[in-house]
Amino acid sequence: MPKLSEAERREFLDTPGILMRISVVREDGSPLVTPIWFIHEDDAIYFTPRESSEWFGCLRRDPRVALCIDEQPLPYRKVIVEGTAELLHDIGEDSEWRDQYRRIAGRYVDPQGADAYVRNTIDQPRALFRVALDSAKVTSWRMPIEGEDAMGIWHGRYYQPGTRF
Repeated sequence: MPKLSEAERREFLDTPGILMRISVVREDGSPLVTPIWFIHEDDAIYFTPRESSEWFGCLRRDPRVALCIDEQPLPYRKVIVEGTAELLHDIGEDSEWRDQYRRIAGRYVDPQGADAYVRNTIDQPRALFRVALDSAKVTSWRMPIEGEDAMGIWHGRYYQPGTRF
């Protein structure tokens, strides 16, 4: 499958409404995957767990993450990020990044809804994390678009010798 160009990746990560799935490691070593809201700014992915969420406790103990950002409609754009989540603002520092929290909400609901969401959840302690893309392993792909070779829809390792496709 073709990789997204830098411009395609930026445009995709900035597309409103696309959820991200974050995978963290539980204390017993098992994975935990949670769909969440995010924002792409300054070539990093920012997200915010509530204090009582299981995945926040996992991040406090082990900051390794895998992020999956994808879409259902063609061309099936996908970005996978494997890296380390950096705690930027801990519980109790919400007022220092509330505008960014509003921008995160604004990717998923209209401006009035984003304001209401922030106002209605202001008493829910949360933290702010980021994963810098330049220090993470980032993989992306999409289906071939018009004018590209349709044979490139899978990585070569998926084709068995003598395959007809």
